[in-house]
Amino acid sequence: MTLAQPEPGGLLPQRTTPQRGGLATTACMETLQVGYLHAVAAASGCSLAQPFPDNGIDWHVSHGAPGHTVDDEVTIKVQLKCTYQTAPRPPGPTFAFTLDNDHLVKLARTPVAVHKILVVMLVPRTQENWLRAGHDRLELRHCCYWINLAGHPVTGRRRTTVRIPTARIFDDRALCEIMTRVGAGGRP
Repeated sequence: MTLAQPEPGGLLPQRTTPQRGGLATTACMETLQVGYLHAVAAASGCSLAQPFPDNGIDWHVSHGAPGHTVDDEVTIKVQLKCTYQTAPRPPGPTFAFTLDNDHLVKLARTPVAVHKILVVMLVPRTQENWLRAGHDRLELRHCCYWINLAGHPVTGRRRTTVRIPTARIFDDRALCEIMTRVGAGGRP
């Protein structure tokens, strides 16, 4: 038996395709984006709570820091979405994402006591391209982007297309910056 040797950079070479479970791809996409959120929250020093039932919001993310002026701990609500309809690394300053109007109304409400953001993950179409592991890292492909939709109008009859900025990559630094703004009494 020959063991796979790492490529330069520490990643293991691609192996034969394993037999994956029979879970629906959309369920797997949901699990993947939750893993991404957990990783970002951990690196940010944030705690996560999942409301039950969720009532249209997936997660509550809380951040405690002595620099917050409105409270010692602030919370935002996060709605997760995942798609392979938009190719990873979209060109241009934004990409289109369509929401059901009922969902948009919930995310666009203003004013609010607790701010909400939409986090959209773009993934490759096939599961075998979602992850690569090496001895020094786990690559989760591809990326999440965030937007605060407060005040966004409903424009479609049943669904509305919103533009997600490609500059707003959702990572630990972005989450800390969001929480710092909210902790100072501002918007995400």
